[in-house]
Amino acid sequence: MTKSRNRYGVALAGVVLHLMIGGVYAWSVFTKPISQQTGWRETAVSFAFSLAIFFLGMSAAFMGRLVEKFGPTVTGTIASVCYGSGIALTGLAVQSHQLWLLYLAYGVIGGLGLGSGYVTPVSTIIRWFPDKRGLATGLAIMGFGFAALLTGPVAQKLMAAVGVANTFYVLGAFYFLVMIIAAQFIKKPRPHELPQAIAQKARRVSLTGQELTANQALRTRTFAFLWLMFFINITTGIGLVSAASPMAQNMTAMTASAAAVMVGIIGLFNGFGRLAWATLSDYIGRPLTYSLIFILDIAMLFVLLVCKTPLLFALALCLLLSCYGAGFSVIPAYLGDVFGTKQLGAIHGYILTAWAAAGMVGPVLLSYTHQVLHNYYVTLIVFVIIDVVAMLVSVLIQRDFVNSKTGQEID
Repeated sequence: MTKSRNRYGVALAGVVLHLMIGGVYAWSVFTKPISQQTGWRETAVSFAFSLAIFFLGMSAAFMGRLVEKFGPTVTGTIASVCYGSGIALTGLAVQSHQLWLLYLAYGVIGGLGLGSGYVTPVSTIIRWFPDKRGLATGLAIMGFGFAALLTGPVAQKLMAAVGVANTFYVLGAFYFLVMIIAAQFIKKPRPHELPQAIAQKARRVSLTGQELTANQALRTRTFAFLWLMFFINITTGIGLVSAASPMAQNMTAMTASAAAVMVGIIGLFNGFGRLAWATLSDYIGRPLTYSLIFILDIAMLFVLLVCKTPLLFALALCLLLSCYGAGFSVIPAYLGDVFGTKQLGAIHGYILTAWAAAGMVGPVLLSYTHQVLHNYYVTLIVFVIIDVVAMLVSVLIQRDFVNSKTGQEID
Protein backbone atom coordinates (compact mmCIF):
# COMPACT_ATOMS: atom_id res chain seq x y z
CA MET A 1 0.00 0.00 0.00
CA THR A 2 1.30 3.46 -0.93
CA LYS A 3 2.06 5.61 2.09
CA SER A 4 -0.22 8.65 2.47
CA ARG A 5 1.52 12.00 2.36
CA ASN A 6 1.08 14.67 5.01
CA ARG A 7 -0.99 17.57 3.69
CA TYR A 8 0.70 20.00 6.07
CA GLY A 9 4.06 19.06 4.56
CA VAL A 10 2.71 19.93 1.11
CA ALA A 11 1.40 23.26 2.45
CA LEU A 12 4.78 24.04 4.05
CA ALA A 13 6.55 23.38 0.75
CA GLY A 14 4.13 25.80 -0.93
CA VAL A 15 4.82 28.47 1.69
CA VAL A 16 8.58 28.06 1.18
CA LEU A 17 8.21 28.37 -2.60
CA HIS A 18 6.23 31.60 -2.20
CA LEU A 19 8.73 32.96 0.33
CA MET A 20 11.42 32.66 -2.34
CA ILE A 21 9.59 34.30 -5.25
CA GLY A 22 8.06 36.93 -2.97
CA GLY A 23 11.53 38.46 -2.74
CA VAL A 24 10.53 40.37 -5.86
CA TYR A 25 8.79 42.88 -3.56
CA ALA A 26 12.21 43.83 -2.16
CA TRP A 27 13.36 45.24 -5.51
CA SER A 28 13.39 48.80 -4.13
CA VAL A 29 16.34 47.75 -1.94
CA PHE A 30 18.40 47.19 -5.09
CA THR A 31 17.29 50.22 -7.11
CA LYS A 32 19.70 52.83 -5.73
CA PRO A 33 22.79 50.55 -5.46
CA ILE A 34 22.30 49.36 -9.06
CA SER A 35 21.84 52.95 -10.22
CA GLN A 36 25.00 54.09 -8.43
CA GLN A 37 27.11 51.25 -9.82
CA THR A 38 25.90 51.42 -13.42
CA GLY A 39 24.93 55.05 -13.89
CA TRP A 40 21.40 54.06 -14.97
CA ARG A 41 18.54 56.30 -13.85
CA GLU A 42 16.57 54.93 -10.92
CA THR A 43 13.37 55.09 -12.97
CA ALA A 44 15.01 52.87 -15.60
CA VAL A 45 16.03 50.37 -12.91
CA SER A 46 12.57 50.46 -11.32
CA PHE A 47 10.98 49.57 -14.65
CA ALA A 48 12.50 46.07 -14.34
CA PHE A 49 10.14 45.46 -11.41
CA SER A 50 7.08 46.59 -13.38
CA LEU A 51 8.16 44.33 -16.23
CA ALA A 52 8.55 41.37 -13.87
CA ILE A 53 5.05 41.85 -12.43
CA PHE A 54 3.62 42.18 -15.94
CA PHE A 55 5.21 38.89 -17.04
CA LEU A 56 4.11 37.28 -13.77
CA GLY A 57 0.49 38.01 -14.54
CA MET A 58 0.64 37.18 -18.23
CA SER A 59 2.66 33.96 -17.86
CA ALA A 60 0.47 32.72 -15.01
CA ALA A 61 -2.36 32.07 -17.47
CA PHE A 62 -0.15 29.73 -19.50
CA MET A 63 1.60 28.19 -16.50
CA GLY A 64 -1.74 27.48 -14.81
CA ARG A 65 -2.52 25.21 -17.77
CA LEU A 66 0.78 23.39 -17.28
CA VAL A 67 -0.01 22.81 -13.59
CA GLU A 68 -3.12 20.88 -14.62
CA LYS A 69 -1.45 19.01 -17.48
CA PHE A 70 1.94 18.08 -15.99
CA GLY A 71 1.47 18.62 -12.26
CA PRO A 72 2.80 21.17 -9.76
CA THR A 73 6.21 19.53 -9.36
CA VAL A 74 6.99 20.18 -13.03
CA THR A 75 5.89 23.83 -12.95
CA GLY A 76 7.65 24.34 -9.62
CA THR A 77 10.85 23.03 -11.20
CA ILE A 78 10.37 25.37 -14.17
CA ALA A 79 9.87 28.22 -11.69
CA SER A 80 13.11 27.39 -9.86
CA VAL A 81 15.11 27.35 -13.11
CA CYS A 82 13.58 30.58 -14.49
CA TYR A 83 13.60 32.58 -11.27
CA GLY A 84 17.01 31.38 -10.10
CA SER A 85 18.66 31.99 -13.48
CA GLY A 86 16.82 35.30 -13.91
CA ILE A 87 18.21 36.57 -10.61
CA ALA A 88 21.73 35.33 -11.42
CA LEU A 89 21.61 36.91 -14.88
CA THR A 90 20.55 40.16 -13.23
CA GLY A 91 23.94 40.10 -11.52
CA LEU A 92 25.60 39.67 -14.90
CA ALA A 93 23.58 42.61 -16.28
CA VAL A 94 24.80 44.83 -13.43
CA GLN A 95 28.38 43.62 -13.76
CA SER A 96 28.45 44.19 -17.55
CA HIS A 97 26.35 47.40 -17.42
CA GLN A 98 23.79 46.05 -19.92
CA LEU A 99 20.36 47.57 -19.28
CA TRP A 100 18.67 45.40 -21.92
CA LEU A 101 19.99 42.32 -20.13
CA LEU A 102 18.53 43.60 -16.85
CA TYR A 103 15.09 43.78 -18.46
CA LEU A 104 15.47 40.36 -20.08
CA ALA A 105 16.86 38.70 -16.95
CA TYR A 106 14.79 40.19 -14.16
CA GLY A 107 11.75 41.32 -16.10
CA VAL A 108 11.18 38.54 -18.61
CA ILE A 109 12.98 35.39 -17.36
CA GLY A 110 12.45 36.24 -13.70
CA GLY A 111 8.84 37.21 -14.45
CA LEU A 112 8.22 33.83 -16.07
CA GLY A 113 9.61 32.20 -12.94
CA LEU A 114 7.32 34.33 -10.80
CA GLY A 115 4.24 33.38 -12.81
CA SER A 116 4.94 29.65 -12.77
CA GLY A 117 5.98 29.73 -9.10
CA TYR A 118 2.93 31.72 -8.01
CA VAL A 119 0.35 29.34 -9.50
CA THR A 120 2.20 26.12 -8.63
CA PRO A 121 1.18 25.57 -4.99
CA VAL A 122 -2.15 27.36 -4.73
CA SER A 123 -4.52 25.04 -6.60
CA THR A 124 -2.67 22.02 -5.18
CA ILE A 125 -2.99 23.17 -1.57
CA ILE A 126 -6.71 23.81 -2.08
CA ARG A 127 -7.07 20.18 -3.15
CA TRP A 128 -5.36 19.07 0.06
CA PHE A 129 -7.44 21.40 2.24
CA PRO A 130 -10.94 21.39 0.72
CA ASP A 131 -12.34 21.89 4.22
CA LYS A 132 -10.16 24.97 4.90
CA ARG A 133 -9.63 26.52 1.49
CA GLY A 134 -9.26 30.07 2.75
CA LEU A 135 -6.80 29.22 5.52
CA ALA A 136 -4.65 27.07 3.20
CA THR A 137 -4.35 29.63 0.42
CA GLY A 138 -3.97 32.42 2.96
CA LEU A 139 -0.92 30.69 4.45
CA ALA A 140 0.76 30.13 1.09
CA ILE A 141 0.09 33.61 -0.28
CA MET A 142 1.01 35.21 3.06
CA GLY A 143 4.49 33.83 2.39
CA PHE A 144 4.63 35.86 -0.81
CA GLY A 145 3.54 39.00 1.02
CA PHE A 146 6.06 38.65 3.86
CA ALA A 147 9.07 37.67 1.74
CA ALA A 148 10.28 41.25 1.28
CA LEU A 149 10.66 41.63 5.05
CA LEU A 150 13.20 38.78 4.96
CA THR A 151 14.86 39.50 1.63
CA GLY A 152 15.40 43.22 2.25
CA PRO A 153 17.75 42.99 5.28
CA VAL A 154 19.58 39.94 3.88
CA ALA A 155 20.18 41.70 0.56
CA GLN A 156 21.46 44.83 2.32
CA LYS A 157 24.04 42.81 4.25
CA LEU A 158 25.06 40.81 1.20
CA MET A 159 25.59 43.94 -0.92
CA ALA A 160 27.74 45.45 1.83
CA ALA A 161 29.79 42.25 2.10
CA VAL A 162 30.21 41.00 -1.49
CA GLY A 163 28.92 43.76 -3.79
CA VAL A 164 25.78 44.20 -5.86
CA ALA A 165 26.47 41.78 -8.72
CA ASN A 166 27.70 39.00 -6.42
CA THR A 167 24.60 39.43 -4.27
CA PHE A 168 22.44 38.47 -7.24
CA TYR A 169 24.67 35.46 -7.97
CA VAL A 170 24.32 34.26 -4.38
CA LEU A 171 20.57 34.87 -4.24
CA GLY A 172 20.02 33.22 -7.64
CA ALA A 173 21.80 30.05 -6.52
CA PHE A 174 19.98 30.04 -3.18
CA TYR A 175 16.55 30.56 -4.73
CA PHE A 176 17.18 27.81 -7.27
CA LEU A 177 18.24 25.23 -4.68
CA VAL A 178 15.47 25.94 -2.18
CA MET A 179 12.74 26.16 -4.83
CA ILE A 180 13.70 23.00 -6.70
CA ILE A 181 13.73 21.04 -3.42
CA ALA A 182 10.38 22.49 -2.31
CA ALA A 183 8.83 21.70 -5.72
CA GLN A 184 9.47 17.99 -5.25
CA PHE A 185 7.11 17.94 -2.25
CA ILE A 186 4.23 19.77 -3.95
CA LYS A 187 2.05 16.95 -5.26
CA LYS A 188 -1.66 16.60 -5.91
CA PRO A 189 -3.49 14.24 -3.52
CA ARG A 190 -4.08 10.78 -4.90
CA PRO A 191 -7.62 9.33 -5.03
CA HIS A 192 -8.92 8.53 -1.54
CA GLU A 193 -5.75 9.97 0.06
CA LEU A 194 -7.78 12.52 2.00
CA PRO A 195 -9.82 11.31 4.99
CA GLN A 196 -13.47 10.71 4.14
CA ALA A 197 -14.68 13.31 6.67
CA ILE A 198 -12.64 16.02 4.93
CA ALA A 199 -13.95 15.02 1.50
CA GLN A 200 -17.53 15.24 2.79
CA LYS A 201 -16.88 18.72 4.20
CA ALA A 202 -15.49 19.77 0.83
CA ARG A 203 -18.79 18.99 -0.82
CA ARG A 204 -20.60 21.12 1.74
CA VAL A 205 -18.41 24.19 1.15
CA SER A 206 -19.08 24.20 -2.57
CA LEU A 207 -21.30 27.11 -3.56
CA THR A 208 -22.49 25.87 -6.93
CA GLY A 209 -21.73 22.14 -7.15
CA GLN A 210 -20.13 22.78 -10.56
CA GLU A 211 -16.85 21.33 -11.86
CA LEU A 212 -15.94 23.47 -14.86
CA THR A 213 -12.95 23.34 -17.17
CA ALA A 214 -10.88 26.49 -17.60
CA ASN A 215 -12.41 27.21 -21.01
CA GLN A 216 -15.92 26.76 -19.64
CA ALA A 217 -15.15 29.07 -16.70
CA LEU A 218 -13.79 31.76 -19.03
CA ARG A 219 -17.12 31.93 -20.86
CA THR A 220 -19.15 32.66 -17.72
CA ARG A 221 -20.33 36.05 -16.57
CA THR A 222 -19.16 35.19 -13.07
CA PHE A 223 -15.53 34.86 -14.22
CA ALA A 224 -15.72 38.28 -15.88
CA PHE A 225 -17.15 39.74 -12.67
CA LEU A 226 -14.45 38.13 -10.52
CA TRP A 227 -11.73 39.36 -12.90
CA LEU A 228 -13.09 42.91 -12.67
CA MET A 229 -13.29 42.78 -8.86
CA PHE A 230 -9.74 41.43 -8.63
CA PHE A 231 -8.47 44.09 -11.06
CA ILE A 232 -10.09 46.93 -9.09
CA ASN A 233 -8.81 45.63 -5.75
CA ILE A 234 -5.23 45.44 -7.05
CA THR A 235 -5.43 48.77 -8.91
CA THR A 236 -6.40 50.53 -5.67
CA GLY A 237 -3.93 48.66 -3.48
CA ILE A 238 -0.86 48.77 -5.71
CA GLY A 239 -1.49 52.44 -6.46
CA LEU A 240 -1.47 53.22 -2.75
CA VAL A 241 1.61 51.04 -2.17
CA SER A 242 3.53 52.90 -4.86
CA ALA A 243 2.91 56.31 -3.25
CA ALA A 244 2.24 55.64 0.44
CA SER A 245 5.18 57.61 1.81
CA PRO A 246 4.93 60.81 -0.31
CA MET A 247 1.14 60.75 0.01
CA ALA A 248 1.30 60.64 3.81
CA GLN A 249 3.82 63.50 3.87
CA ASN A 250 1.85 65.56 1.36
CA MET A 251 -1.63 65.11 2.87
CA THR A 252 -0.71 65.19 6.58
CA ALA A 253 2.08 66.61 8.72
CA MET A 254 3.88 63.25 8.78
CA THR A 255 7.67 63.45 8.67
CA ALA A 256 9.79 61.47 6.19
CA SER A 257 11.14 59.19 8.94
CA ALA A 258 7.66 58.51 10.31
CA ALA A 259 6.43 57.76 6.78
CA ALA A 260 9.27 55.24 6.33
CA VAL A 261 8.19 53.46 9.53
CA MET A 262 4.58 53.52 8.32
CA VAL A 263 5.59 51.84 5.04
CA GLY A 264 7.10 48.94 7.00
CA ILE A 265 3.99 48.62 9.16
CA ILE A 266 1.58 48.61 6.21
CA GLY A 267 3.74 45.82 4.75
CA LEU A 268 2.89 43.74 7.83
CA PHE A 269 -0.81 44.45 7.34
CA ASN A 270 -0.47 43.41 3.69
CA GLY A 271 0.99 40.06 4.80
CA PHE A 272 -1.24 39.35 7.80
CA GLY A 273 -4.30 40.56 5.90
CA ARG A 274 -3.79 37.71 3.44
CA LEU A 275 -4.13 35.14 6.21
CA ALA A 276 -6.75 36.90 8.36
CA TRP A 277 -9.25 37.67 5.59
CA ALA A 278 -8.79 34.29 3.92
CA THR A 279 -9.39 32.48 7.22
CA LEU A 280 -12.47 34.65 7.86
CA SER A 281 -13.81 33.66 4.44
CA ASP A 282 -13.95 30.01 5.58
CA TYR A 283 -16.55 31.04 8.16
CA ILE A 284 -18.61 33.73 6.44
CA GLY A 285 -18.13 32.71 2.83
CA ARG A 286 -16.11 34.21 -0.01
CA PRO A 287 -18.89 36.42 -1.51
CA LEU A 288 -19.58 38.23 1.78
CA THR A 289 -15.84 38.53 2.47
CA TYR A 290 -15.20 40.29 -0.83
CA SER A 291 -18.15 42.62 -0.24
CA LEU A 292 -16.75 43.54 3.18
CA ILE A 293 -13.32 44.15 1.64
CA PHE A 294 -14.74 46.76 -0.72
CA ILE A 295 -16.94 48.34 1.96
CA LEU A 296 -13.85 48.78 4.15
CA ASP A 297 -11.88 50.07 1.15
CA ILE A 298 -14.49 52.77 0.46
CA ALA A 299 -14.69 53.82 4.10
CA MET A 300 -10.90 54.06 4.50
CA LEU A 301 -10.48 55.96 1.23
CA PHE A 302 -12.91 58.54 2.59
CA VAL A 303 -10.76 58.73 5.74
CA LEU A 304 -7.70 59.45 3.57
CA LEU A 305 -9.62 62.22 1.79
CA VAL A 306 -10.76 64.06 4.90
CA CYS A 307 -8.30 63.12 7.65
CA LYS A 308 -5.22 65.26 8.37
CA THR A 309 -4.12 63.37 11.50
CA PRO A 310 -1.02 61.24 10.76
CA LEU A 311 -2.05 58.39 13.09
CA LEU A 312 -5.55 57.99 11.62
CA PHE A 313 -4.16 58.39 8.10
CA ALA A 314 -1.64 55.61 8.74
CA LEU A 315 -4.32 53.37 10.27
CA ALA A 316 -6.53 53.85 7.21
CA LEU A 317 -3.65 52.92 4.93
CA CYS A 318 -2.92 49.82 7.04
CA LEU A 319 -6.53 48.61 6.71
CA LEU A 320 -6.52 49.39 2.98
CA LEU A 321 -3.36 47.32 2.52
CA SER A 322 -4.87 44.44 4.49
CA CYS A 323 -7.71 44.48 1.94
CA TYR A 324 -5.17 44.58 -0.89
CA GLY A 325 -3.47 41.46 0.45
CA ALA A 326 -6.85 39.83 1.06
CA GLY A 327 -7.70 40.05 -2.63
CA PHE A 328 -4.83 37.73 -3.49
CA SER A 329 -5.52 35.13 -0.82
CA VAL A 330 -9.31 34.96 -1.05
CA ILE A 331 -9.59 34.77 -4.86
CA PRO A 332 -8.16 31.21 -5.31
CA ALA A 333 -10.62 29.76 -2.78
CA TYR A 334 -13.41 31.83 -4.35
CA LEU A 335 -12.60 30.34 -7.77
CA GLY A 336 -12.60 26.85 -6.26
CA ASP A 337 -16.00 27.47 -4.68
CA VAL A 338 -17.51 28.72 -7.93
CA PHE A 339 -15.89 26.58 -10.62
CA GLY A 340 -14.65 23.56 -8.68
CA THR A 341 -11.08 22.29 -8.48
CA LYS A 342 -11.02 20.28 -11.72
CA GLN A 343 -8.80 22.85 -13.49
CA LEU A 344 -8.35 25.37 -10.72
CA GLY A 345 -4.67 25.99 -11.53
CA ALA A 346 -5.54 27.09 -15.06
CA ILE A 347 -8.49 29.22 -13.91
CA HIS A 348 -6.35 30.89 -11.23
CA GLY A 349 -3.70 31.59 -13.87
CA TYR A 350 -6.26 33.32 -16.08
CA ILE A 351 -7.51 35.52 -13.25
CA LEU A 352 -3.94 36.65 -12.52
CA THR A 353 -3.86 38.52 -15.83
CA ALA A 354 -5.80 41.15 -13.87
CA TRP A 355 -2.65 41.60 -11.76
CA ALA A 356 -0.58 42.31 -14.88
CA ALA A 357 -3.08 44.93 -16.04
CA ALA A 358 -3.56 46.54 -12.61
CA GLY A 359 0.18 46.66 -11.99
CA MET A 360 0.43 49.07 -14.91
CA VAL A 361 -2.77 51.07 -14.29
CA GLY A 362 -2.66 51.79 -10.53
CA PRO A 363 0.80 53.36 -10.10
CA VAL A 364 0.62 55.18 -13.45
CA LEU A 365 -2.80 56.66 -12.63
CA LEU A 366 -1.63 57.90 -9.24
CA SER A 367 1.70 59.33 -10.42
CA TYR A 368 0.21 60.97 -13.54
CA THR A 369 -2.66 62.72 -11.75
CA HIS A 370 -0.28 63.89 -9.01
CA GLN A 371 2.13 65.23 -11.63
CA VAL A 372 -0.64 67.14 -13.42
CA LEU A 373 -2.79 68.28 -10.48
CA HIS A 374 -0.12 68.31 -7.73
CA ASN A 375 -2.39 66.46 -5.29
CA TYR A 376 -3.75 62.98 -4.65
CA TYR A 377 -7.40 63.87 -4.08
CA VAL A 378 -8.68 63.22 -7.61
CA THR A 379 -7.09 59.78 -7.76
CA LEU A 380 -8.50 58.84 -4.35
CA ILE A 381 -11.97 59.88 -5.55
CA VAL A 382 -11.48 57.69 -8.65
CA PHE A 383 -10.49 54.81 -6.36
CA VAL A 384 -13.69 55.35 -4.33
CA ILE A 385 -15.80 55.22 -7.49
CA ILE A 386 -14.25 52.04 -8.87
CA ASP A 387 -14.47 50.36 -5.44
CA VAL A 388 -18.20 51.17 -5.37
CA VAL A 389 -18.45 49.49 -8.78
CA ALA A 390 -16.59 46.46 -7.42
CA MET A 391 -18.91 46.25 -4.40
CA LEU A 392 -21.96 46.30 -6.68
CA VAL A 393 -20.41 43.56 -8.82
CA SER A 394 -19.84 41.51 -5.67
CA VAL A 395 -23.54 41.86 -4.82
CA LEU A 396 -24.44 40.71 -8.34
CA ILE A 397 -22.31 37.60 -7.92
CA GLN A 398 -24.07 36.82 -4.63
CA ARG A 399 -27.39 37.16 -6.43
CA ASP A 400 -26.18 34.71 -9.08
CA PHE A 401 -25.37 32.20 -6.35
CA VAL A 402 -28.90 32.51 -4.99
CA ASN A 403 -30.23 31.88 -8.49
CA SER A 404 -27.98 28.84 -8.93
CA LYS A 405 -29.31 27.32 -5.74
CA THR A 406 -32.85 27.66 -7.09
CA GLY A 407 -31.93 25.76 -10.22
CA GLN A 408 -30.70 28.50 -12.52
CA GLU A 409 -27.23 28.29 -14.03
CA ILE A 410 -24.47 30.82 -13.53
CA ASP A 411 -24.00 32.06 -17.06
